[in-house]
Amino acid sequence: MPETVIFDVDGTLIDSNDQHARAWQDAFADFGHDIPLADLRAQIGKGGDQLLPVFLSDSEIAERGEALQAHRGGILHGRYLATIRPFPQVRALMQRLIADGTRIALASSAKGDELAGYKRLADIADLVDEETSSDDAERSKPHPDIFIAALDRLGDLSPEKALVVGDTPYDAEAAGKAGLRVVGLTCGGWAEADLIAAGCIAVYRDAADLLARYDDSPLARA
Repeated sequence: MPETVIFDVDGTLIDSNDQHARAWQDAFADFGHDIPLADLRAQIGKGGDQLLPVFLSDSEIAERGEALQAHRGGILHGRYLATIRPFPQVRALMQRLIADGTRIALASSAKGDELAGYKRLADIADLVDEETSSDDAERSKPHPDIFIAALDRLGDLSPEKALVVGDTPYDAEAAGKAGLRVVGLTCGGWAEADLIAAGCIAVYRDAADLLARYDDSPLARA
């Protein structure tokens, strides 16, 4: 019976994982690195601080990592942002939680300005009690920093009183390190088996599926 549900955003509330992968691929290409889209897609869910070391050396990151990340952000907004859509029933799911007396928080590897836009896109800005982004954490997922910051923002909430909803193994790993239970959604592109292996206690297709099966889900209050 969670007092608070903490949602990941990309791939969980909005259908954006493919766009992020393409933006990274374009940015890497502009900096002289030809990286297969599938390799990048498998890293989406991490922040840039954790994604860059998969593909670049320490010296390359020190020399051009910050510029590459900024370039990626510009590409995402200029080429792909207009194609991102919210998943169905996201607002309705949050409204159901609020009707049960549950607080809503967001914990995203996105930058703070990106997160503000995603809230507007999903029409949930008025439903969110607290939020954390990569701006609030030294390390992004799969490290637990973002979730620990979310718990602090929620009044030093104990982990057993909260539940995370995410779409990648990195969400599950990060939340687990913070002592949080995780419900997985496959709409972000990961298989149910991958999410269970990473620590999810239950898996659903998307927000609409979770809402349809709400009464029997870990989100429901007794």
